[in-house]
Amino acid sequence: MSIGVTLGHLAMSFWRLRCAVASRWPTPLRRGGSSPLHTAPAACPDKSAPVFTRALAFGDRIALVDQYGHHTYKDLYYHSLRLSQEVCRLRECTGGDLQEERVSFLCSNDVSYVVAQWASWMSGGIAVPLYKKHPPAELEYFIRDSRSSVVLAGQEYMELLRPVVKKLGVPLLPLSSTVYGAAAEEPGEGKVWEQNWRDRGAMIMYTSGTTGRPKGVLSTHHNIRAMVWEKLLGCETPRINVFMAVPTIYAKLMDYYDRHFTQPHVQDFVRAVCEERIRLMVSGSAALPLPVLEKWQSITGHTLLERYGMTEIGMALSNPLTTVRVPGSVGTPLPGVEVRIVSENPKKEGCPYVLHAEGNEKETQVTPGFKEKEGELLVRGPSVFREYWDKPEETRQAFTWDGWFKTGDTAVFKDGMYWIRGRTSVDIIKSGGYKISALEVERLLLTHPSITDVAVIGVPDMTWGQRVTAVVTLQEGHSLSHRELKEWARGFLAPYAVPSELLLVDEIPRNQMGKINKRDLLRQFYPSNQGDLRPGASEPDSPLPRAP
Repeated sequence: MSIGVTLGHLAMSFWRLRCAVASRWPTPLRRGGSSPLHTAPAACPDKSAPVFTRALAFGDRIALVDQYGHHTYKDLYYHSLRLSQEVCRLRECTGGDLQEERVSFLCSNDVSYVVAQWASWMSGGIAVPLYKKHPPAELEYFIRDSRSSVVLAGQEYMELLRPVVKKLGVPLLPLSSTVYGAAAEEPGEGKVWEQNWRDRGAMIMYTSGTTGRPKGVLSTHHNIRAMVWEKLLGCETPRINVFMAVPTIYAKLMDYYDRHFTQPHVQDFVRAVCEERIRLMVSGSAALPLPVLEKWQSITGHTLLERYGMTEIGMALSNPLTTVRVPGSVGTPLPGVEVRIVSENPKKEGCPYVLHAEGNEKETQVTPGFKEKEGELLVRGPSVFREYWDKPEETRQAFTWDGWFKTGDTAVFKDGMYWIRGRTSVDIIKSGGYKISALEVERLLLTHPSITDVAVIGVPDMTWGQRVTAVVTLQEGHSLSHRELKEWARGFLAPYAVPSELLLVDEIPRNQMGKINKRDLLRQFYPSNQGDLRPGASEPDSPLPRAP
């Protein structure tokens, strides 16, 4: 009995919120010239129109299943329409179009989230989703920076948001309790009229802020459709049975597995359930350590799919869905995406950068003489965002003169795949004239039997420019000296990449996306000028005390 209950909880953590999306379009309905959207045209002339514009064409078919029950497309549409009308009345917008005013919302991972997002769009606003685990100061920053004119909230988040919006002077609108379960009826008044959605602002998502204060990434409806809706709503879409997580989540699940699922028949059951019910498992947001990939494969039978994306661009590169995946690689460009690997032009004439490689979903061409040369990754495609909200200069600097987005990541094309070496600003360490990928060093150090987590940082050094420093957590009961680490690492790393310093810590701090802010690590461990610049101060060979 206890085993069944425990496994049930594990299964629920994998597929807590199930969404069932229709697999085929219904028979088209006849459509008049200037009908409001709630007459449910089956075909919309603007392919960038939000998903709700087609919701009524599915009527009573199930759209979403959550802890409150089953919700039809009609329910979602009418609940959202009523909420959008409340938003417009609150803003005294008689025309029913907020003209891209920002609408922040904080809802749980259930029907309320969909309703709040659809209502933001129905009212002509730009949706600004908030995250429940952000502290009040962060919520205040997002609402203030986006200059949101109203904040929507699920019932459970009203108390959290009241002092925040009161301080900012922004109205707070709670979602009605009927949203969660009651069948929706068509509102007697108010309509959502067709418009040109393509270039209208749709959503502001804030970056994780690992290299500076979070920036609001403004995407249009066309950008969003290029990322999601075409795949979710297309006629060939299978039922959704995908699990996505950051590497930290997989590591935590494996730790739980090791502690609780020790009996062979339980392990066989876990693997059988994962293979039967989950079609695809994906890792993203941070580099996936090879030991995590290999162990997860042995536990579940799934080879994690690695891919590359950013808030600004959506998904850009991916390993293949059905053929062999290369561990550590992020694959090739997705359909519609173009990429380049470039470096600064030292001649400072003509084009400001030198092209190493350029590719799309079909092929990649490498410039002669630049085979496997690292450079900055540039991206161009329909999913690339419109602008950084309210930051015109940062937007201008984020793009090349000919319209390519500068990701700030160092990449290389080799063996027919693209490989990310890390953030150019913090993950490329320049030591003694060598360029060292912190991510590559981290991947190798994670194969050490005593190391459970690691962050490699470049600490300023007068002699070397930067010294390679490993911040490490160890298996319980294990010990590791710097001398032992160096001796072990010399068998796997080039001499200049072997860490010249070791810091042992109880835990490496990560943000909600599982990413490490390496600038914060530098400030934490080297508060004085972010580093001890004395020559020779980087070679402690005795076991180090744990850092606070």
